[in-house]
Amino acid sequence: MAGRAPSKKPSLRVERQLQRAGHRLLAGMDEVGRGALAGPVSVGVVVIDETVRSAPTGVKDSKLLTERARKGLVPRIRRWCVAHSVGHASPDEIDELGIMAALRLAGLRALSAVDVVPDLVILDGNHDWLTAPSEVGLLAYADPAGPTTPPVTTMIKADLKCSSVAAASVLAKVERDDLMVQLGADHPAYGWGLNKGYSAPEHLDALARLGPCELHRRSWRLPGVYEEPDIVVPDGMVPGRVLNEGAEPHVSALVATEQTGTAVR
Repeated sequence: MAGRAPSKKPSLRVERQLQRAGHRLLAGMDEVGRGALAGPVSVGVVVIDETVRSAPTGVKDSKLLTERARKGLVPRIRRWCVAHSVGHASPDEIDELGIMAALRLAGLRALSAVDVVPDLVILDGNHDWLTAPSEVGLLAYADPAGPTTPPVTTMIKADLKCSSVAAASVLAKVERDDLMVQLGADHPAYGWGLNKGYSAPEHLDALARLGPCELHRRSWRLPGVYEEPDIVVPDGMVPGRVLNEGAEPHVSALVATEQTGTAVR
């Protein structure tokens, strides 16, 4: 008799394993807006403990949900978890610090807004962008006070596996989308009410016609605005492009835009 196929929905299986290992208070964390051309990058955090039961029905990675479904889940997620928050880093901060450091800033703001200190943070992906380079390895013990960021574990596709991370992605996306709609009222030509600051056709067309506004990430080579210089390269080779020259030198600045129809992350 064939065994039961593993569930394709997020669950608390990973969180329960980590709690049994001693990490009682867990924070699921996920970001949205990393690949946008305008607006903030936002990080959601959802904190749970061992008393929290299964997540509300329907909780999964925000990209897989309709706008209506995401908004309907927000009050249920807030009632379900121990604590929650969303932190933001502005376009100016992204330009000044680089996208990775801006992600860290948004994540730390989200953590500082909750009234508990998690024993462990679960990050989606394979890169720990939350922990400052000065707190990695032996450098973490240089300051007598110790690290200021909770321990972090990373997991590829955590937003598809862990209910806490999926819930964090929903909170972050709903809050950032609502913010972009509000900001778009003052800049209607860019169509942020639909594209939320991503590289949709109407946004690119407005950039080409009007140029960027103060809410665009000006350190990025914005399509329709930045002109690629003529570079002579060997036959068959393509010159590389850097989307964010303000990124930290030790971290790749490659940014992927995840888009499903008009639902963009």
